[in-house]
Amino acid sequence: MPETFIYPVEALKDYVARFFTALKVPETDAHIAADVLVAADLRGINSHGVIRLQSYYGDRLLRGKIHPAAPITVLQENPATLALDGSNGLGQVVAYRAMSRCIELAENAGLAITTVRNSNHYGIAGYYAMMALPEDMIGISLTNSQPLVAPTFGLPAVLGTNPIAVAIPAGEEEPFVLDMATSIVTIGRIAVHHKSGQPIPAGWGINEQGDLTQDPAEVLQGGALLPLGGPAELRGYKGYGLSLLVDLLSGVLAGAAYGAKVGHPADHGAADVGHFFAAIKIDNFRPVDHFKSDMDDYIRALKATPKLPGQDRIYIHGEKEAENMRKYQQEGVPLLAEIVDALVQAGQAAGVPFDLKPL
Repeated sequence: MPETFIYPVEALKDYVARFFTALKVPETDAHIAADVLVAADLRGINSHGVIRLQSYYGDRLLRGKIHPAAPITVLQENPATLALDGSNGLGQVVAYRAMSRCIELAENAGLAITTVRNSNHYGIAGYYAMMALPEDMIGISLTNSQPLVAPTFGLPAVLGTNPIAVAIPAGEEEPFVLDMATSIVTIGRIAVHHKSGQPIPAGWGINEQGDLTQDPAEVLQGGALLPLGGPAELRGYKGYGLSLLVDLLSGVLAGAAYGAKVGHPADHGAADVGHFFAAIKIDNFRPVDHFKSDMDDYIRALKATPKLPGQDRIYIHGEKEAENMRKYQQEGVPLLAEIVDALVQAGQAAGVPFDLKPL
């Protein structure tokens, strides 16, 4: 098993916030960004957590490629729609504020959509969709990303992993929280395998010749991820279509970059990532308690489905992550040794030594 260290949740959040403030991010914004990053590790999505602190955010802040205190500009606003320009700020901060405004609009209009242009990578998409849950709303969060995915029958990578996240509240059961890339996996998952020296399953990616590979380095160095579904024989065109749909809504509709035009973290210019958010107020359609009762009934029926041999449980999307979060909030956040090394390197670059003691 890979070596793992456990860190207190609040101490880890505090360190990440101090890292961002050292790079001139305002304190309130630094805490937003820290909360989003650590939430990924709490939910067991370590590919989008603090492993990216330096490589995705710190490096670009240090090089002046992300505005640490970017103003958010309103481009258009109507009773149920809002278009924002993130001014090349931290994606987590822009996205948090955009979804917050989307929820406010939906409170009055019943349904609202917010788009964002000129942003950056925003972490886990599910974080923003779940912001709608306490308000008895359905939340939707989409974003495009740097080109990492080859289209079906194509090479090189021209599409992002372009995630889709939807959060729907339930009553006594866990909420439904779908948070998925439209690629077969995220590039972060490839990076985790690379850092830990583990091969990837066949079908996750291709090398620069277009051949399936199990070497994560070949995917990272000139290769590409495959769309959800994998190669054409396994109907990967469906994932390709979903990825394109996300890009049309969060890129083209928002007026952001799209396809191969979306910036890579190592690029010299602005990434111009685009986001799409929606909030749906349930009681504009039916009483919330009736809706939640039906959600519970449906979830319980799914869980009661006869199990395959050797299986004792059927999960609802987001349930494993919710259980991880409760466990890690109580016991501490587990980080692979490779992730701890990345934090040490990030601290050295920002002048904020990573000095947390594991539990």
